[in-house]
Amino acid sequence: MKKILSAVLALLIAAGFLVSCNSVQSGQDAQIERLDMEVLAANIDAVAGYDLSQNKVFGAAYYVYQDGVAYEKCFGTTALGGENPITNTSIFRLASMTKPITAVAALILVDRGQLSLSDPISKYIPAFEGINIEDAQGRTTEVVNAPTVWNILTHTSGIGSDEEKSARMTAIEKKTLDNSIMFYVRSGLDFEPGSQQMYSGTGAFDVLAKIIEIVSNKTLAEFLKDEIFDPCGMTDTAFVPSAEQRERMVVMHYRVNGENAEYPIPDGYIFGDFPETHYLGGAGLVSTLSDYAKFALMLLNKGKVGKTVILTEKTFKSLCTAQVDPDIMWGQYRWGLGVRVITDESYPTLPVGSFGWSGAYGTHFWVDPVNKIFAVYMKNSMVDGGAGNESAVKFEQAVYYSFPD
Repeated sequence: MKKILSAVLALLIAAGFLVSCNSVQSGQDAQIERLDMEVLAANIDAVAGYDLSQNKVFGAAYYVYQDGVAYEKCFGTTALGGENPITNTSIFRLASMTKPITAVAALILVDRGQLSLSDPISKYIPAFEGINIEDAQGRTTEVVNAPTVWNILTHTSGIGSDEEKSARMTAIEKKTLDNSIMFYVRSGLDFEPGSQQMYSGTGAFDVLAKIIEIVSNKTLAEFLKDEIFDPCGMTDTAFVPSAEQRERMVVMHYRVNGENAEYPIPDGYIFGDFPETHYLGGAGLVSTLSDYAKFALMLLNKGKVGKTVILTEKTFKSLCTAQVDPDIMWGQYRWGLGVRVITDESYPTLPVGSFGWSGAYGTHFWVDPVNKIFAVYMKNSMVDGGAGNESAVKFEQAVYYSFPD
């Protein structure tokens, strides 16, 4: 097996913090392997301790599953110098780890024949009919192919990808889902749909959220609760936390001059400066380690919770299959339908076919169908988030360095 370690992980091993099993599972030789539980615990304990000692978090939570819970442990406190320990019911802001949940919601409607991936957005939101491409300077180009539901899920729609244009959104336009939709209509597309992929932080999934509301005749919050959260037993996942849940929320970590600090977030806001009553389809949910593990377990079980079918096998397969043409998205992974799918065996930890997502505030999860593993990492920080954040990478490495020879 390949032995591929980051400088940080190698340093931890050399210093005696991590236990070496002399192997890392790679896509090239991916087979079902059993984690060494003792090594796994030592490795994750080490990377968690490192993050705490380096002021990268106030606290964090880790969950690894393989034929049952292989590791579940929380570290640190919910606030700077606080007395409340992080637990598996501490409330974290998911940020973009909201997207896979919204994607599953849309695919539920696809399964029921109420929505098609090939449907143009304008079928549900007529204001998108005849929309043009518009650059940041206001120059317009006629669209050849109307953006579709599939384009939204694969970040190929051209909606909300241009950060310069998105930065012009006013507080009024951020206040509600409907207002944000009209902002993106007025802003035009950022590129010809399907011609390239460019990540859309909130815009495209806001449009998807509105489509779900129109088709289901429910708010996005109601639909997610009825169709995903209740069946999965996710009692602490929501757009608007209750008063009791707010007491369990983790304070946002920040760092000033290398020292820990708290980043102030006003009451009534979950993601950025979007009010929590704006149900952001791409970033607005809060959840817990325990709850998100239930969602990930459903995905590991191919869209099922016990005998309850959330997604049919065919639709589930489309979710976790790379969709974007390698000509416009190359590298070690490509987008599926609302998830990142590992497509190249050169990826240093996860085997080909693994899928998952990350959030801007540091949350991270993946599902590894090859080794029957899923893992969830929870933290909330303004200094090390998004795809490839150091804490998440070290977590992946700690897990996949725990396979015996």
